[in-house]
Amino acid sequence: MLTGKESSRHLRSMLNTVPIIPVLVVHDPAHAVPLAQSLVAGGLPVVEVTLRTSAAIDVIRAMSTVEGCVVGVGTLLSDDDVAAAVDAGAKFGVSPGTTETLVSSCERHDLPLLGGIATISEMMRLHERGYDVAKFFPAEASGGAPALKAFAGPMPDFHFCPTGGLNPGNVETYLKLPNVLCAGGSWIVPSEHLKSENWPAIESLAAKASNLPR
Repeated sequence: MLTGKESSRHLRSMLNTVPIIPVLVVHDPAHAVPLAQSLVAGGLPVVEVTLRTSAAIDVIRAMSTVEGCVVGVGTLLSDDDVAAAVDAGAKFGVSPGTTETLVSSCERHDLPLLGGIATISEMMRLHERGYDVAKFFPAEASGGAPALKAFAGPMPDFHFCPTGGLNPGNVETYLKLPNVLCAGGSWIVPSEHLKSENWPAIESLAAKASNLPR
């Protein structure tokens, strides 16, 4: 069974490789492989597929077959979500918040969890279980980069992937913080590019994001 310490160690090894994790909402499983190939080619091989569509599990399964693509599953809410994601090939999980039930489920299924937190108390509860990596969500609504900067004071070794309200105009402010490993954002794959299957445009956006300084 995966421990909190092991979970965070696995997450660090994945998240340290990219400045941005594309947060994906994919409705058509046929888009999964070319989308993954475009993101890998653009330098963003670590992705989060959200469980917001009926196609999500099929998309995770298909994207997991693309060489170099590390697929995470987002919006985990239940043990059933965790089990389905692991079966589909997800390498890590992402949740908007953290509960004892969800954390235990991910540990039991050996799925590294990027659990969501918005306060120091939530961060301390995760830390008590051995975790030192979390998602900061919703980032902009929860105090943004100044909040994360303040978090680094009492717990400098705890690191984050902020998501929620991030965009090309503010993301560099987050990436410059010493306690930020990477950031998550949906702007890498605009819905209009996905619908029109404009893979070169998506690759171009990924390439631009992959070169963000941090």
